[in-house]
Amino acid sequence: MGTHRKISLPGGAFPNSKEQASLPAMKAIVTCALTGVLTDPARHSVPVTPEEMAEEARRAYDAGACMVHVHFRRQEPGMGRLPSWEPDVAGDICDAIRARCPDMLINMSTGVVGPDISAPVACLERVKPEMAALNAGSLNYLRARSNGTWAWPPMLFDNAVDKIQRFADAMTGMDIVPECECFDTGIVRSVGLFEQVGLLKSPVHISLVMGVASGMPAKASWLPLLVEEMPAGAHWQSIVIGRSEIWDVHQKTAELGGHLRTGLEDTFYLANGDKVESNGPLIEALVQVARDAGREIATPAEARALIRETH
Repeated sequence: MGTHRKISLPGGAFPNSKEQASLPAMKAIVTCALTGVLTDPARHSVPVTPEEMAEEARRAYDAGACMVHVHFRRQEPGMGRLPSWEPDVAGDICDAIRARCPDMLINMSTGVVGPDISAPVACLERVKPEMAALNAGSLNYLRARSNGTWAWPPMLFDNAVDKIQRFADAMTGMDIVPECECFDTGIVRSVGLFEQVGLLKSPVHISLVMGVASGMPAKASWLPLLVEEMPAGAHWQSIVIGRSEIWDVHQKTAELGGHLRTGLEDTFYLANGDKVESNGPLIEALVQVARDAGREIATPAEARALIRETH
């Protein structure tokens, strides 16, 4: 796989120039990122408890999402702004989501700093999600204020190859499909190398994380170039973080045949600048983006089949 070629939605090679007109007919998997990891629920209306997470999942499901991406937060009073890796918390939240939306797919976060992955692996064992995030490379996680100071102390989100291998092995052992989150172009290219050496099975699933200040910008013009760097046959979606500027990227993703994701983890804003208080309006808007591009929306059953299709 030394040569990177154009990429497909699940099930085959990317269409050539004569076939691209039919591309939007392929169905789009719509994912809702329900809550994120550090947003303070005292300042923003993000769900924390199992009941809140299940209710937001239902709103996303009713709006057209077939999958939720979940983070878990501490359940003690006043501590919901902090992440939790307690398997019982993870289990309670995902059990509540499944009770409220029985056929919805779950994609679980696994991101931790440092080499110890035992806590997220324990949560994977408890939840058994259909998919799980596999952070596919390291990033200096940075943001600067307008006054020339750091918004937070510079942090390395470390994802060495050994750590990635251990996560991938754990997911394979539990029959969980890895979703490779890529924060820059080198990480996108690395996923192809992981596939080449057998660390990941083909076809790979790639998420382009755009809008982090020290990662790839949220610019639609980048997408065709990034798509060219993916291994042939890969599945892909865009994760776009920001305000109203993210919607141009969603539109281009839909036009290029990628899958779609949004939610309160990624944004609080619609394309017109209106701020939302729940995931429902964001998913409604994203579904409309897909339909404007000529795409139909995958059902949960169709999404289950798509994520497990092979070349």
